[in-house]
Amino acid sequence: MKILRSKIKEVGRRIELKREEVEANAERSANAEWAISLCNSRVEELESKIKAESTIRSELTKKLESDRERIEEVKSDVEDSQNRVRALAELQSELSSRLQMSTAARSAAEAQLQRKSMERAEVVRGIDELRRQRDVLQRRIEFCKEKDAIGGVMMKFGDNLRFSYREYSGEDVRSATDDFSGGLRLKSGDDWSTVYRGRISQKTAALKLFSAEHESSNHHDFFSQVKFLSNIRHPHLVAMMGFCSEPKCIIYEYMHEGSLRDNLLGCSHTSHPGSGNRTLKWFDRIRVAYQICSALAFLHSAKPNPIVHGKLTVSNVLLDRNMVAKLTGFRPSTSIDLRSDIRALGVILLHLLSGKNWGESVESRMRLDRSALVEMLDEIAGPWPLGLTEEIAGIAMRCLSSELDAANVLKELEELVKKGDDIVSRFGRQDRVMSGESDEDDESSSDIPSFFLCPILRDVMENPYVAADGFSYEREAMEEWLQMGKDTSPMTNLRLDHTTLTPNQTLRSLIEEWRNKRNDEPSSSSSSHI
Repeated sequence: MKILRSKIKEVGRRIELKREEVEANAERSANAEWAISLCNSRVEELESKIKAESTIRSELTKKLESDRERIEEVKSDVEDSQNRVRALAELQSELSSRLQMSTAARSAAEAQLQRKSMERAEVVRGIDELRRQRDVLQRRIEFCKEKDAIGGVMMKFGDNLRFSYREYSGEDVRSATDDFSGGLRLKSGDDWSTVYRGRISQKTAALKLFSAEHESSNHHDFFSQVKFLSNIRHPHLVAMMGFCSEPKCIIYEYMHEGSLRDNLLGCSHTSHPGSGNRTLKWFDRIRVAYQICSALAFLHSAKPNPIVHGKLTVSNVLLDRNMVAKLTGFRPSTSIDLRSDIRALGVILLHLLSGKNWGESVESRMRLDRSALVEMLDEIAGPWPLGLTEEIAGIAMRCLSSELDAANVLKELEELVKKGDDIVSRFGRQDRVMSGESDEDDESSSDIPSFFLCPILRDVMENPYVAADGFSYEREAMEEWLQMGKDTSPMTNLRLDHTTLTPNQTLRSLIEEWRNKRNDEPSSSSSSHI
């Protein structure tokens, strides 16, 4: 039994071992199956990756072939570029040789241009001088004509001497003044009259309309004045163009620049358009004085009896569009005292010198010394030549003292006009100070050659450069001119072909030589200046 039991236990152990072995085998079998399924999935994954890599490889192969084709094209382009570079190098060499030839030709052209510029400057200088001489001659011819007119025209009240004038209808007058529009009224006169600006007979005119009170009480005086004005003409008397009987109106030539008072005092008491807008320079004022005296001498020389103006003031001196002076406000008079007109002329001369109203201060300033004269001069007129100024003041003082007559004043003023023209012709109408007597040379500026002056700065050039127009300019001034966007010549106002500036060494050498000679000369003593 013991043996049997031992065998049964042995068999039981073996059965347990077998069972464990079977379980182990089952477990190994399950693991093997899991491993096989895992391997299968990995195989499938690898196969898909292999397919993808094959596709990518195929694409890369195609791309590589495309890149190889592009590389071949680039190589071909590089070869073409190299050929072009070699051709450009050859062209550059050829252009360099041509540039050297052009540079040499340009140097020769610049030298020729400088010579031509110098010649042109000399020609321009000669033309300017001829123009100045022509202007002086023209002025003197005008003065001679005016002087001849004084002695050649004799005024009569008969029918032998009549000038052209016209009688206008009332409709003409109303149409010319837009039915006496307030916008066309210039001023109200002191003789029951009103002056209008109008357009009549295709001309601008001043229409002096007399009031009803004047018509009723001065009917005869009106026609006497018309007859008087119709028989008198002078270049410096405001001319009558015609008249109208109803309403009573006298038509005069229109004076565009208004009265001398408006232009001197700078304040207009009328609605006269354009009055006081232009500045009378000193040489213009001397000319105006001569023109006033010319008209006054004409009136005083009338036959059989002289004509006394009686109301000679700066308000009765009118200026036309060319700043020519003409007298107005004169009328028939029984007075033969010419001294009142001469004294009034002296006051006007002081007006012209000072630009001030001398109405109440004339008697207190009958004597002017040199310093007082300088203080009273009107600065707006520019730098007065002191010599001419003293002569004008002397004439004014003698007029106030009634020591002269109009004819003598006219002769003296004529000489002053000639002296003024000589100054203007020599120095031009420049706003600079003139010294001493009017006929002295100003060596500080008159000996400067005109082509040494920059056309822009009007000063002697330090660094002259030639522009495309052939003229020489100060370099900085011309560069500033071009930087302002201007592409025209400052001298000719024509468009410049280019903006290149070339140094004018020849002109610079001439200027330096001129300055050296000028510095070597002994400096002359300076005269007194205003």
